[in-house]
Parts: sequence; C-alpha cells; structure tokens
Amino acid sequence: MAALPVYRWRLAPDGYATRRQLRAAGLRPGGQGVAAQLERPRRRRGPLVAYLYRVDLAQPVRPMTPARRAALAKANAARRVCPSCRRDAGYVIPVSLGICVPCAYPDPNGSEGSP
Repeated sequence: MAALPVYRWRLAPDGYATRRQLRAAGLRPGGQGVAAQLERPRRRRGPLVAYLYRVDLAQPVRPMTPARRAALAKANAARRVCPSCRRDAGYVIPVSLGICVPCAYPDPNGSEGSP
C-alpha cells in the first residue's frame, strides 16, 4: 500500500482540492479515493489534516430532482416535530434534549409568559 503524499499548509500543488473547494466549483469527488493530504501544524496538539482529491477526476454535482427536494423537505420537517407533544416546535429539536424546550423544561408555575 502506497503512502499518501503530504503537503504543508498552503503548499499543495495545483490540481488538488478539498471537498469544500470541489463543492464550491460545482464538483464532487465521484468515487475517487483521497489523493493527498494537507497538514497544518499546531503548537500543542497534532496537526490539522485536510484530505485532497484530484480535480481532473472530479465529477459534476448531481442536480436536485423534485423527488430528492421533497424527501429532503420531509426529513427537515420531521426534525422540527417534538416526539413528546407532537407539535411543530418552529426550530430543529436539539439532539442533546431529544424533545422541544417547553417539554424538556416545563414551567413549574404553569404560566406561559412572564408578567
């Protein structure tokens, strides 16, 4: 197994890009493996690592179809519904709580607003 080439921060040659850079250019890795890695040294911890992909092997991003758009909207709507009270919370339910904020922290006085 061959080792990946490692480049220092900002010194990678042309023709390589990170996933974010590919996405900004309207591309995706398209099944290719990681071609190289970029390392940014840090003082007290290990280096930050970014994986690089070859731009010439990248493929265009697949277009959003109406069916994919509908499925994404349905999934995002499901993240807003509280499993406890079954109401739309108006925001994405925090994973740390698992339920909406009013269900997680009920008001002991029973009043909704402050005087």
